[in-house]
Amino acid sequence: MDRRAIPGHARETTWSAPDGHRLRRIDWSGAGTSPRGSILFLPGRGDHYEKYLETLEEWHREGWHVTAADWRGQGGSGRLGKDATTGHIEDFGEWIDDLVHFWTGWVEEVPGPHIVAGHSMGGHLVMRALVAGRIAPDAALLSAPMLGMKGPRLPLAMLHRVARLMARIGDPARPAWKWSEKPGELPKERAGLLTHDPDRYADEAWWRQHRPELEMGPGSWRWVERAYASVRILEAPGALEAVEVPVLIVSTTSDKLVSHETNLRAAKRLPNGRMEEFGGEAHHEILREVDSVRGRAMGAIRRFLDEVAPAS
Repeated sequence: MDRRAIPGHARETTWSAPDGHRLRRIDWSGAGTSPRGSILFLPGRGDHYEKYLETLEEWHREGWHVTAADWRGQGGSGRLGKDATTGHIEDFGEWIDDLVHFWTGWVEEVPGPHIVAGHSMGGHLVMRALVAGRIAPDAALLSAPMLGMKGPRLPLAMLHRVARLMARIGDPARPAWKWSEKPGELPKERAGLLTHDPDRYADEAWWRQHRPELEMGPGSWRWVERAYASVRILEAPGALEAVEVPVLIVSTTSDKLVSHETNLRAAKRLPNGRMEEFGGEAHHEILREVDSVRGRAMGAIRRFLDEVAPAS
């Protein structure tokens, strides 16, 4: 498929949160006359759904009704900070509330079984909603989920205290890390963190050029502080252990952004957790990797769904 074009059979619209904030969404109705079920996909920090058109279209061709949405404050769903590029949020609970409200209406509109999928921060927020018992999907797919963050090997509580201090001593909406030597350009080393596939990586820059509203840079210090606070909720004894939903985690040992070790531990803590583990052949964006890696990941997802969420 053309990864740089919205398929003609997909529909881009917006959805209004209870507070009136407009969130962007895209829907595929599902190929064929007998729906396989429905998948809701939620991207990561700084992401937008255009990056995953290939995966969403593939699920559509397999018969799934597919929906994806940008989180409020990023992608095409506006900004919450003081500039057009910093990824800011006052509390992750805002995103979880959006997910719950969206999910509640979505499951009434589309055929089951109902699957929720999230990449990176999107996977983290899905897990938060599952732990809180606020959504009840038939299964969940987490691609390189941010269940823990890669960083200094210090106790989580200490890292959180440092982030809290940084948010207090300056403007909490200011960027927490440097973006690039040239404003608006993606950092040169960023490709080596995300994927081995230069063409798929270049898709993101193409979409940013043709849809400038998608451009986003670093997270704010408030985002960092709230991220650590949210991870601590997932680390609490009994949190993941109470999630009965079947969950597949796709993760890689070479991830430089999220903690693969935490993902491994999470798969064991979850009563119905599964792990598809990759090594040095895969970077963080496993669903945007070279064909051999991406194909294996999509195959693992297909087998998992056939087992835990068979077609009605």
